[in-house]
Amino acid sequence: MTHTLNLRGRLLELREPQIMGILNVTPDSFYSDSRTPDEVHITERVRQMMDEGADMIDIGGYSSRPGADDVTPEEEMDRLRRGLRIVRKLYPEVPVSVDTFRADVARMCIEEEGADIINDISGGMMDRQMFRTVARLGVPYILMHMQGTPDTMQVAPHYDNLRREVMLYFAERIDRLCQMGAKDIIVDPGFGFGKTLEHNYELMNHLEDFAVFNLPLLVGISRKSMIYKLTGGTPQTSLNGTTVLNTISLVKGAHILRVHDVKAAVEAKQIYMAMKQNA
Repeated sequence: MTHTLNLRGRLLELREPQIMGILNVTPDSFYSDSRTPDEVHITERVRQMMDEGADMIDIGGYSSRPGADDVTPEEEMDRLRRGLRIVRKLYPEVPVSVDTFRADVARMCIEEEGADIINDISGGMMDRQMFRTVARLGVPYILMHMQGTPDTMQVAPHYDNLRREVMLYFAERIDRLCQMGAKDIIVDPGFGFGKTLEHNYELMNHLEDFAVFNLPLLVGISRKSMIYKLTGGTPQTSLNGTTVLNTISLVKGAHILRVHDVKAAVEAKQIYMAMKQNA
């Protein structure tokens, strides 16, 4: 079965994996090389990602790394508006998601600035109006799993049964969203959000289990600590590990890869597709 997404009246068929490039319009993202705090850097970053083969762009104006500065809704919206306007001017047709847990910010991005998808790290937990807003807007919604909040998620995360609890989390929220009338839901296991190193690799090892929901699956592991805490190094030295995990994710059924390094992800996808077509 081929999944489809309704992007403001345009249907996008996920016939092959999509590469979602990350555009951080923040001054304090965990991966410093991805920060684009002004229009010049945003423009350069967007052009680079599209030239390298990005299928989608995800714009974030609020850093979710532990210890990051809080950002007011007004400042977050100003950052997102700046990024969205540049993307829409350069590439009017590229699918764009906005990475926010705030319903009002998401609504403004969709209604006023032409964003297509809402990407919510909190799964509706940090703003009770988010599910209702998603349903009313009728746009695709990336539903991510997170235990706790960005400030607390990595303070001794614990599960009695990791996979059971994560799957139940999704089952309950997907049901609630569907009852409200939400249309296109994308599942994101939330690697690195309220999970130990062992939790992350247990979920990765069983990634194919998420197919039970019959929904598109997004994986975002780009340069995260689950790589460099295992292999040593920093986010800056974690491209190779990212590519390995992206490739594993494709084999295990990922439909969208959210990445900092578009070229490497596109190459991993090309190799995966060549193997799949000659199976």
